[in-house]
Amino acid sequence: MTLIARLVSVLVLLGAWQVAAAQAGSRLLPAPLAVAEFIAQEAARGDLFHNVGITLLRVAISFALAMGLGVLLGVALGRIRALDAVLDTPLLVLLNTPALVITVLAYIWVGLTESAAILAVVLNKLPNVAVIMREGARELDPNLQEMARTYRFDRRTWIAHVLVPQLQPYAVAAARSGLSLAWKIVLVIELLGRPDGVGFAINFYFVQSTNVAAILGYSIVFMSVMIAVDILVLQRIQAHVRRRR
Repeated sequence: MTLIARLVSVLVLLGAWQVAAAQAGSRLLPAPLAVAEFIAQEAARGDLFHNVGITLLRVAISFALAMGLGVLLGVALGRIRALDAVLDTPLLVLLNTPALVITVLAYIWVGLTESAAILAVVLNKLPNVAVIMREGARELDPNLQEMARTYRFDRRTWIAHVLVPQLQPYAVAAARSGLSLAWKIVLVIELLGRPDGVGFAINFYFVQSTNVAAILGYSIVFMSVMIAVDILVLQRIQAHVRRRR
């Protein structure tokens, strides 16, 4: 999608929002200008940058851990049939366990700590990464495998020139889907048991005053950051991987 098309879609969305706000009333759906004013006020106080920064840090740490562990586990499952047979059912259970349940259990087992919050995100995200990478490991080209054996590639060369290039598209796909899932889970975790962050702020304004402008303001800012990361980082990496193939 071109930049002009994106701008047009945003303007159409803002126009529809303005019309809906005029019909619903400011209490139920504040106008875009009212939300923008709240964002400016929150930024001037510094609360916006603090809460968004804390949430981004939690997303980054948990996402990196889930991706690293998920890639290793997924490749192992795709290459070792016995391990896949043993862990397939536990993975299926984790995939179908609601994020809310895992979050609550993590807080019960570990306590209302930062470690519990990170653990909850990793447990929610890791199975998705592992399943995607398992499929990638199963689809490795046997001709390239045979070539590596013929030329007697050592393990390091095999990983760098045979394994990694074939798994890159799967890793990028796992990263894009995983990031969109990770930040949503982080917000739920913050809402349930953290003293700061975007999820905490949304819960605070909901409980204290049902401030819809505040809820929309924090949501829009954080969604904008995540969309920017996807467009400017992950999509570019994905395009680079496709060109290399």
